[in-house]
Amino acid sequence: MSKAVLELQNLHKSFGALQATRDLSFCVNAGEIHALIGPNGAGKTTLIQQIYGALKPDSGTVLLNGRDITGLSVADRVQAGIGRSFQISNVLMDFTVLENAIIAEQARLRQSFRFLHPAFDDPDLQTGAHKILNRVGLDDRAAARASDLAHGERRMLELALALATRPDLLLLDEPMAGAGQQESQRMSQIINDLRGTVAILLIEHDMDAVFRLADRITVLVEGAVIATGTADQISHDAAVRAAYLGSE
Repeated sequence: MSKAVLELQNLHKSFGALQATRDLSFCVNAGEIHALIGPNGAGKTTLIQQIYGALKPDSGTVLLNGRDITGLSVADRVQAGIGRSFQISNVLMDFTVLENAIIAEQARLRQSFRFLHPAFDDPDLQTGAHKILNRVGLDDRAAARASDLAHGERRMLELALALATRPDLLLLDEPMAGAGQQESQRMSQIINDLRGTVAILLIEHDMDAVFRLADRITVLVEGAVIATGTADQISHDAAVRAAYLGSE
């Protein structure tokens, strides 16, 4: 049996009379791509914020590698092994792609950020940065300014920076949103290539990509889990079809 990297136990989160998360429990296993799907307003973003630490649940437990991290800050959760992609604040728009990767490599090594310009010329940091960019196919764009990247390329860079910390759990929140067909295919291939190397919790509205990529899928409706299973199990689940996927 695979080890659970992330385990959520009986999470509750309310905003006044609205129950955004209701007695929610499921796990993400080591090396798997686990998709979280559900209609708009199902509570997916609220749940991700609780996992990442931006929101605290009213009750329940968040475990990372068996450790209770429910009370930890965002920074402490990153140190514990959670990476989150597609936060615009992770990308420094006035710096080059390589400089962004060098800063990420500095963060991984927990070096001081007081002397950025000498760090940009450090050959060891440059080597590590190029490895980060190679992982998502951006090494040929190393000299480009981040602000000049196309939308899909910027998302690739955000993914690279999230991976630079070598997380145990990677949260991907709609990685293909706004991307063109070619960019989406490239992102999908990168995510697929990460299978087995890091536990991934994927939120994505492209159902073709979800059913192609996910080892398991959890369906969220009105803040509660209504099903978890393989793509085949979810696609044939009567409750899921009635609540979300439809009859086609």
